[in-house]
Amino acid sequence: MKNCLDFRREKLADPRRLSPEALAHLNECAACRGFAVEINENEAHLAAALDVPVPEGLAERIVLRRKSGTPNVAKASPRLWAMAATVVLTFAFGFQQWRDFSSQEYARLAIEHVMHEPESFTTTRSADPELFRRVMHTFGGEMQASLGKVRYMKLCPVPEGTGWHIVFETEEGKLATLILIPAKRMKTDSEQAQVGGWNAVARPGGQGFYAVITDSPETLGKVDELVRQRVRWRG
Repeated sequence: MKNCLDFRREKLADPRRLSPEALAHLNECAACRGFAVEINENEAHLAAALDVPVPEGLAERIVLRRKSGTPNVAKASPRLWAMAATVVLTFAFGFQQWRDFSSQEYARLAIEHVMHEPESFTTTRSADPELFRRVMHTFGGEMQASLGKVRYMKLCPVPEGTGWHIVFETEEGKLATLILIPAKRMKTDSEQAQVGGWNAVARPGGQGFYAVITDSPETLGKVDELVRQRVRWRG
């Protein structure tokens, strides 16, 4: 029998198909039925709006250009802007857990977001080193050296704007996730958490804070040090 986290992760991964275990949980859990209704409504809105193919990473690139002031943004057609907005809004439920929190639980919440997006470790998306450099610069991080091979980047709505979900492979072949969240200010220099076999550290940086998430404490220590050595944060 699935728990709520397992059900929601499966629903987010493939909204149109659920396993028998997930369906059984859905019948017994009113909260997850409400979650499923919201997901289905977002899917319907997306299907209605996106009646032409959308280039991968369109939303991320348009929002990044708007934030960084890159010229020629205005040349994007109104329809492309509308589609980009729809794509961004559709992913909003993936960050619902950030909506109302006020306690200092940034590291734990970063892990929960990673757990809601298991496809980030098996999918290649917007893996452009130059785009990653621009993302970091816009957020307030100046790259002093490469962190490794970028495999996945996605723009995600958060309460004060948009955050970034980034997966990269280190020079040692280890996968790590970097979450960039604007506007939220930490009251401490760092915070760590362990949830479901995942390990995370959150630190102030740039426009708000960032979190590093890995699958082992040893890897976390190495990647955390790597980020601290190779990124100089403004602000």
